[in-house]
Amino acid sequence: MKVLLVHNGYQRPGGEDVVFEQERSLLERAGHQVVLYHRSNWEVERYSGAKRLALARNTIWNSASRREIAKLIAREKPDVAHVHNTFVVVSPSIFSACQAGGVPVVLTLHNYRLLCPAATFFRDGKICQECVEHDLSRSIRHACYHNSRATTAVVALMLTLNHWRRTWTDGVNRFVALTDFARKKFIEGGLPAEKILVKPNFVHPDPGARTEGGEYAVFVGRLSPEKRVSTLLAAWGRLNSSQIPLLVIGTGPQQDELQAEAARLNLWAIRFEGQATRERAIAAIKRARFLVFSSEWYENFPVTIGEAFACSTPVICSKMGAMEEIVEDGRTGLHFMPGNAEDLAYKAEWAWSHPEAMREMGAEARREYETKYTAEKNYPLLMKIYEEARTAGA
Repeated sequence: MKVLLVHNGYQRPGGEDVVFEQERSLLERAGHQVVLYHRSNWEVERYSGAKRLALARNTIWNSASRREIAKLIAREKPDVAHVHNTFVVVSPSIFSACQAGGVPVVLTLHNYRLLCPAATFFRDGKICQECVEHDLSRSIRHACYHNSRATTAVVALMLTLNHWRRTWTDGVNRFVALTDFARKKFIEGGLPAEKILVKPNFVHPDPGARTEGGEYAVFVGRLSPEKRVSTLLAAWGRLNSSQIPLLVIGTGPQQDELQAEAARLNLWAIRFEGQATRERAIAAIKRARFLVFSSEWYENFPVTIGEAFACSTPVICSKMGAMEEIVEDGRTGLHFMPGNAEDLAYKAEWAWSHPEAMREMGAEARREYETKYTAEKNYPLLMKIYEEARTAGA
């Protein structure tokens, strides 16, 4: 099969970029021919003059991207196009090029951008679904994208016009939701239920189960408001017994603020490690007694949780959204009430003082990985989605 992979990379690489590369590698290892159309938001940094002025228009509908995809389709004649991200450089214009070229389209819903300009359903420290419950003008009022009403208006207009043109509902043959929870959210937002299939992310290569571990707790992720590392610090400040060593791996806009807060609270057991390679992060997860995932937004499928499961490291996570779906309380980890530092402190202390129970949960997490989240388990799901898209587009 010849697959056209389309992705608009981010300036700060994240889980979506990792998944794109992993699925590309998966297809190539299976013998499929992969044709790439890859752009990056770093391109915007080089824009000047008229090109920068045209950025808003091109975010809504980039005619140049459409022409490039049309030429690529005419030359390569792919069997299916698999789109991961089109924001902000590529734009939704490419879906009409695929439709005109008779190429069935699969779109992975990595985030909630089709329903929420901020892509997170998160505003002012809490879940917000006003754009689904009312209309997209709410996002402009709240300046949800980059804290700017002007740039939010561009994103809201892009969504409004393309929903009105049925760019996604007519131009996409199959959507990929990463969890059942996310699928329900997109159906609530108006996407056709019959077109949305669930396929989780996967972890490859297999890092292997840990043979030892339990030296500390670990957090791996971006230090930003929705990840709620502040709740993690507050929980560690409430621990009743001796301090539990905690490694915080990652960087982000709250890094200085969080380090200052940890110093103010005299949390000497917390060590900020900064950015780490995937290999170093995996090694740290393997040595941890448990991983803490304190996020308070509707995560789609956190790759970090999948990596922890692959390492046989149990996860303590917020009891909400996809996290609650992926981590089974008492079997592959523990849940705590979102934003509740006291509950998180209690769960962390229990986990630290019950190492044998955590080892058993870690073994269950590894079994969950082997059953659901390996490349080998993921491949037939991807092929089934491609075949459904091709049948629907025939």
